[in-house]
Amino acid sequence: MRVELIEISNTWKRIKQAAFNTIGKDTDTEPSSEWKRKMLLAEHSPIRKLHLSWRWHDLKSWVSVHIVRHWLGIEHFVSTQRTDRTGIDRNELKQSELVKHECEANAQAIITTSRKRLCKMASPETQEAWQAFLESFKELEPELYSACVPDCIYRGHCFEYKTCGFHNTGSYQERLEEYRKGINQPEVKVCL
Repeated sequence: MRVELIEISNTWKRIKQAAFNTIGKDTDTEPSSEWKRKMLLAEHSPIRKLHLSWRWHDLKSWVSVHIVRHWLGIEHFVSTQRTDRTGIDRNELKQSELVKHECEANAQAIITTSRKRLCKMASPETQEAWQAFLESFKELEPELYSACVPDCIYRGHCFEYKTCGFHNTGSYQERLEEYRKGINQPEVKVCL
């Protein structure tokens, strides 16, 4: 399995202009890395202007089925297994047959999908495929990459019916602290 990053569309300058428009202001400056990260972590609507297109080559069909479950803000284009198109009786095909799976998604959908597909309760093959996609844009969009975390990091605790136990480890605490760096966190007041 390999990932081909096809395109990243829209610019952060344009995303910042859309954000400023929502508060009745104009801007013509490039945003800082810190501004991008805060926008992504706050999940404000202008992040949906950032689109990525990619393709998995030689992805197992059953892994593709896991990924295609995500539908909001993401489009899927999976190579067919129809008998009339391939000449192969699809009843004879295994779930491990390899497909090409192309996607286009906005930044919000990528963050949301990451929450489930990076979870240690997802199949290892699905985690590997999603992580490979994230790695394909890590150098170009490091702020988006850093916002893509499993649900336990995103929510601060594991809410799965059956937990893997990762949220009870020191590694979890380290990742949680790294994810929350630079976030304005409210002071928690304890009433006694």
